[in-house]
Amino acid sequence: MKEYPVQRAAVLKPKPDPDTLVFGKTFTDHMFIMDYTAGQGWHNGRIVPYGPLALEPSAMVLHYAQEVFEGLKAYRGPDGGVQLFRPMENVRRINSSCERMCIPPLPEEDALAAIEQLVRLEAGWVPSKPGTSLYIRPFIIATTPSLGVHAAHDYLFCIITCPVGAYYAEGINPVKIYVENEDVRAVKGGTGYTKCGGNYAASIRAGERAEQNGYAQVLWLDGVHRKYIE
Repeated sequence: MKEYPVQRAAVLKPKPDPDTLVFGKTFTDHMFIMDYTAGQGWHNGRIVPYGPLALEPSAMVLHYAQEVFEGLKAYRGPDGGVQLFRPMENVRRINSSCERMCIPPLPEEDALAAIEQLVRLEAGWVPSKPGTSLYIRPFIIATTPSLGVHAAHDYLFCIITCPVGAYYAEGINPVKIYVENEDVRAVKGGTGYTKCGGNYAASIRAGERAEQNGYAQVLWLDGVHRKYIE
């Protein structure tokens, strides 16, 4: 399997208390980055210290939201080893999102190798307490510095990781669900089946309504009829 060059962080971060993990707040020491250039394809994959990304103010992702992302987890097994659950399916799903958002697909084996190598490097961050895991967030953004509604010519593929507890404070207990009958999440011919930021941004208003009324999550209705059976 492909091995990428690694630039190790000079100073390692302290590990968080596994009893107080909050989803998506603490990030590990390293991240993976790979570039895409039209005519050259995906290239220059490498693992580097976690840190800010440099983008032009005119980077197309900031104006036209051409981007996609994925989410998967690494778990600490009973024997102390680290396990992934069907990571290739996540690679294939991000490529499905790429197709809809007109982003060049990732070479599947190379993307899987990047995920596995980063997880091996950051294995010490995988918590062992029941209900915890290492969350893995691969994403692709359009970086071409240009204003104009068309597909970009340059992209950045990045993978970041963070130790997490349960996404919901209630854990596996039942959660209250808010039925949204005004906004919609998906319609035929739209982007609802993709994991792209625009879908999630458009869902925030309903999520805010739900939270204000004491609900943990939103139930989306059919985008055309908005009907449900009580």
